[in-house]
Amino acid sequence: MTGGAGFIGSNFVRHILAQHSDVRVVNYDKLTYAGNLENLADVNEGERYHFVRGDISDPKAVARTFEDEKPWAVVSFAAESHVDRSILDATPFVDTNVKGTQVLLETIRRYPVERFVQISTDEVYGALGEEGAFTESSPIQPNSPYAACKAAADLIALAYAKTYGLPIVVTRSSNNYGPYQFPEKLVPLMIRNALTGKELPIYGEGRQVRDWLHVEDNCRAIDVVLHKGLTGEVYNIGGECEKRNIEVVKLICEILRNHPGARDLRPKIQFIKDPRGAAHDFRYALDCSKIKRELGWAPLLDFEEGMERTVAWYLSNREWTERVITGEYQEYYRKIYGT
Repeated sequence: MTGGAGFIGSNFVRHILAQHSDVRVVNYDKLTYAGNLENLADVNEGERYHFVRGDISDPKAVARTFEDEKPWAVVSFAAESHVDRSILDATPFVDTNVKGTQVLLETIRRYPVERFVQISTDEVYGALGEEGAFTESSPIQPNSPYAACKAAADLIALAYAKTYGLPIVVTRSSNNYGPYQFPEKLVPLMIRNALTGKELPIYGEGRQVRDWLHVEDNCRAIDVVLHKGLTGEVYNIGGECEKRNIEVVKLICEILRNHPGARDLRPKIQFIKDPRGAAHDFRYALDCSKIKRELGWAPLLDFEEGMERTVAWYLSNREWTERVITGEYQEYYRKIYGT
């Protein structure tokens, strides 16, 4: 798999090793700012897990790893994944998300595998109004450089499936949350700021609507698609839990208020100018009837329970959060949120 040291990837490594005793995982990761081997400190290097540091946009390094490891399947999590960063500079998003995906696809033409899973996002569909939900046949209409690069990667992958008969499937998930998420995303950012006494910055009035999916439910879905998905197909993966951003932040404040020594954090909420502008889609929602009907998957974790568990994890792992934050993160934070 690629990108296994990131948020969803590291959770998937643990999931697949726990659920399949006959599976060996090779984690190929460049270790960018959001890729952290500490995410996998509890996974032992050995017969069932091996880490290889490398860039998916480097054809020679990728080919060398395929020659050495001879994978039977590839699950590609490797990607630049934050909209705000793509607005500041889209270059690494094109290099990794588009060129890197094409390098992987060319490599599996030379070194065939039984399955290639392209991990994507609901953001490729663009924005929805107050009603409706995206299906797998909805038009691709990305509105940010990040979403455009993911859409391009999806289309290239599906084109390789049709043109060369490669065993490719695509998953598009909604907003993930859970342990080991880098604190630039909404949930870990709000938790960290609350614990360190900072303001809780929300774009606009926080009215944007997202469908929230716990990372464990997403890992179960990707596992099912890996083993049972049909070649050339796209599968939406959603939590069926639409919440406005302001609702999510208020829930985090309420959960933290119940912990000993906590206080009312709602006065810390600060509405700021939205740097995304027209690229900030109002609402995402996924129709997941296809994966339910064809593969038998459904989300299991209730949102409130999932958020309780997520907050508890960050409370118990505050040192992890502080270690992954670097000077580069502080500079990025200043550019987006000010001082």
